[in-house]
Amino acid sequence: MDEERFDVIDDLGIRFVSSPVSRGDRDAETLLLLSPWPESLYAYTPTWPALVADHPVIAVDLPGFGRSEARAELMSPRVMGEFITHLVDHFGLEQPHAVGPDVGTAALLFAAAAQPDLFRSVVVGAGAATHPMAVEGELKTLVEDEVGQPDGQRVVASFVSDDLPRTIRDDYAASYSGDRFAGSLRYLRAYPADLAALDPLLASIRTPVQIIAGRDDPYGLARDAEVLNEKLPASRLDVLDCGHAPWEEQPASYAGIVSDWVDGSYLGVR
Repeated sequence: MDEERFDVIDDLGIRFVSSPVSRGDRDAETLLLLSPWPESLYAYTPTWPALVADHPVIAVDLPGFGRSEARAELMSPRVMGEFITHLVDHFGLEQPHAVGPDVGTAALLFAAAAQPDLFRSVVVGAGAATHPMAVEGELKTLVEDEVGQPDGQRVVASFVSDDLPRTIRDDYAASYSGDRFAGSLRYLRAYPADLAALDPLLASIRTPVQIIAGRDDPYGLARDAEVLNEKLPASRLDVLDCGHAPWEEQPASYAGIVSDWVDGSYLGVR
């Protein structure tokens, strides 16, 4: 990936990495990538070469995630959706394709519902988005245990593959060190109320939505993806043979789906 930088957006230091389109085609449509949890923008390292080959790409750590500064009142999908609109304005993006798996899923859907022309399309998945919420495993425990403060480093290690390069795993660990992990849990614990508010909005979202899920996701999110696909009026679902993180476990397939989608497939779901 290219060199990371920080910009101040809404008085917060926001980490991002950007790359120009390699072939010099300045008319190519921009991809805005939002980092998953408990990872960072470096989750896109395996897919980066394929994605930047034909498109300008900006990868961003949302507030409170990765290495970006946090603000407690932003730690919910609904409010984060509002911040994403500011992010698009800050970078001067004109209808980008937004890719936001995991914690980015519900936030992008809130943003698309609020501003139908904000994105050309969105790519989501591997993140709770439907109501009633039906997550499983450790994610369910983290969402529902409102007073618990689990060991952040243990949770990061349990969510992240040992096959990733040490530098990436170290960035994930540093991203949620100290009180940053506890701060990020506020976002997950806002799911029950925010997904209930999102549910009646799903049928109104006209932005094309690509959903990518892992068939063996241990947190029940493959089923969530199926329900989301049923509720959205303009969507497509691809299920890969992997666990929770297809962007890392099946990077070639993930990048292929995203590239095919933004290169025109999204037009077929309108």
